[in-house]
Amino acid sequence: MAIPLKYNLRNLRVRWRSTIATALGIALTVAVFVMVMALARGLKATYVNTGDARNLLVMRKGSTAESSSQIERSKVLRFKYHDEIARNERGDPVASPEIIVLIQLDRIDGGNANVLVRGIGPIGLELRPNVKLVEGRLFQPGLAECIVSRKIAARFAHCRVGETFRAGKRTWRVAGIFDATKTTYESEIWTDADEVREAFSRSFYGSVLLRPTDEAAGAALIKRLEVNKDLFVRVLPESEYYKEQTKNAGPIQFMGGFLAIIMSIGAAFAAMNTMYAAVGARTREIGTLRVLGFRRRDIYLSFLLESVLLALVGGGLGCLASLPINGLATGTMSWTTFSEVAFEFRITGELLLKGMTFAVVMGVLGGLLPARVAAQKPVLDALRSV
Repeated sequence: MAIPLKYNLRNLRVRWRSTIATALGIALTVAVFVMVMALARGLKATYVNTGDARNLLVMRKGSTAESSSQIERSKVLRFKYHDEIARNERGDPVASPEIIVLIQLDRIDGGNANVLVRGIGPIGLELRPNVKLVEGRLFQPGLAECIVSRKIAARFAHCRVGETFRAGKRTWRVAGIFDATKTTYESEIWTDADEVREAFSRSFYGSVLLRPTDEAAGAALIKRLEVNKDLFVRVLPESEYYKEQTKNAGPIQFMGGFLAIIMSIGAAFAAMNTMYAAVGARTREIGTLRVLGFRRRDIYLSFLLESVLLALVGGGLGCLASLPINGLATGTMSWTTFSEVAFEFRITGELLLKGMTFAVVMGVLGGLLPARVAAQKPVLDALRSV
């Protein structure tokens, strides 16, 4: 027969000091695990949310990012007017030649960081309907004006409407602030592509964002551009491009997992030490349980369950401690562009469940050996103990 659960709960309450100490160790481990995974998940979600499946991105073949791609202006003119590309109400092709450069800006709270400046064509905003101006107005080409994302304006100095900063050969004036709805564009400053090329001495574009008339036209356009050896370009859906960039979250996940494993070993040993102490203090109780008819297996499972309950308490505390960071905005360096990427911590029910599972694993590992010791104690020796 099974030992009642209230027996284990009473013992955890009686040994409240060691219970709290062990639970806090497990809680810290679970909190770190959940926070790091939330950071990586938020970064991934930012990339996945970016891009329109209707758009195609043209880059130089072999380039892994827009910032490292180069497409000559003459080549852009050769395919910008292909029939497969959609036209807007004015009859212009829905295609935006763009270029990305890296600049350094001062943070409001001190220090500095790299920020991406994206030069876009006149059609750039039409291709990104999710980006909306929330303050000021759109930049005017030829006036060294730009618009910045809300997160850039909140994190960096001289990025409010009407303020100026120096980059390249020009002093740029902030004409407006835009909201990019939790996409990677929230880490960028936008201005006219040709002005960026002139200010940073670039004779090329980095990429071309365009929209085909339909899926069939898109497939035909991809084939047409990629088989042209003179163009030497790679074409892929914009959404697929940003999904590829989720590899930036890989190092964070690896380091978070490594740190969590190291801490979990310590937490498991703490749980094991607590349970060994419990076995030593309850030797006569164990003998009494055996006399009352409880089998070794029942005692083994009871002590193992007690260790798991202890871990669940710690896991619950750790999950609660991590909840305040959900939605917290932060930034990290992109390993592709070497610029700061703004994103939000993202804690989901699935992630909390993983945190609790992680706690249970620590509890099982910490309770296996002490439970075995308790179950194997001889009845007479246990009853003779003082």
